[in-house]
Amino acid sequence: MTIPLAVAVALTELAATALVPAAAGRLPGCPLVFGHGGYPKNPGASAKDLIRQPNHPTGIEHMRAEGADGLEADVQLTRDGTQAVMWHNTTTNGLTGPNREITDLWWADDDGGLRSRRVSRGPYAGERVHTLGSWLDHAAAAGLIALLEIKRQARPILRRSEEAWQELSGPILERQDAQRILLYSADPWIQRELATRHPGLVRGEAVRWTDGVPWDEPPPGWRAQVPRWTKILKRGPAGVLTDYPADYRRWLAGKCT
Repeated sequence: MTIPLAVAVALTELAATALVPAAAGRLPGCPLVFGHGGYPKNPGASAKDLIRQPNHPTGIEHMRAEGADGLEADVQLTRDGTQAVMWHNTTTNGLTGPNREITDLWWADDDGGLRSRRVSRGPYAGERVHTLGSWLDHAAAAGLIALLEIKRQARPILRRSEEAWQELSGPILERQDAQRILLYSADPWIQRELATRHPGLVRGEAVRWTDGVPWDEPPPGWRAQVPRWTKILKRGPAGVLTDYPADYRRWLAGKCT
């Protein structure tokens, strides 16, 4: 299958910025910076989570203002795989209404469907849940590379339903010739399927996680991340994924070209 032009350009640019160890006295090339919203890791995280993920236009604009080249966002499937939606948590924790599994809810059900709910706390309180297609359109308008994590909760639905795959893949296939999109999943089966169904779009090692200090709410200052930032930069990543895009870009000044 031919790799779509826009994706080929994105991957070429990533490869062009990938570094080999810099010669003495020479600065390496700078990686692309991908913003990530973060999530607390300590006990009781779900109750403290302030829903920082940029799964909506407000978050997209925030990442652009932070100087990110791209951003990571989260894709879930509603009941029976009928709608691909942008949401991080397994449940509606952090949304208005009763707490329910995302995969148990319909998108447009009048009785608490996802479309009617709003973020209930944190910096993006009041923002609604968006569909994958809507989110991709906003990312394209902002000029940001879309890095989509297909959440592992989608696996049971995707294994039994080709229609669910069409719901997930359709918005990507419709836009990939004109938009820079990368994909991955923490679920090995989904990751393999993505590589088969969307060759050329799978993230692989092109974008490396660069933060190393787990955080609670509120997040620690960025300086705690510097030792790992330094270590990862020496490895020459084409792109880095961080919860601190603006701070990372400032820290990067003078360390690469």
